Amino acid sequence: MKKYNLEKSEEDWKKELSPEQYRILRQKGTEAPNTGKYNLHFEDGEYQCAACGEKLFESNSKFESGCGWPSFDDAIEGKVEYVQDKTFGMMRTEILCSNCGSHLGHVFDDGPTETGQRYCVNSASIEFKK
Repeated sequence: MKKYNLEKSEEDWKKELSPEQYRILRQKGTEAPNTGKYNLHFEDGEYQCAACGEKLFESNSKFESGCGWPSFDDAIEGKVEYVQDKTFGMMRTEILCSNCGSHLGHVFDDGPTETGQRYCVNSASIEFKK
């Protein structure tokens, strides 16, 4: 099992996170589409991991994808870990916070910008800071 810079017991994560955040960040859940507070949020600032505060995405990489979840075309270098996800009979790339290992969402190769990437992120996995 991989070691992260920030490690806590699942009991500690449950105490610190809301039930919805725990379900998504620690149990690899997904919020319903078009329900997250950052889906249509476009202020200038940065998006951080909701579990540990690690800076993950810049607001200038955020775009409206129409998929129902916050979408970014790039992550801050070294801040996101990529893991092959074969659940639900699909081949996807899961994205995790590289500092604490919390689940953020998935990245797809169908983005509209020159990166070609669409980081599909759960709002419950991130916090915004101006």
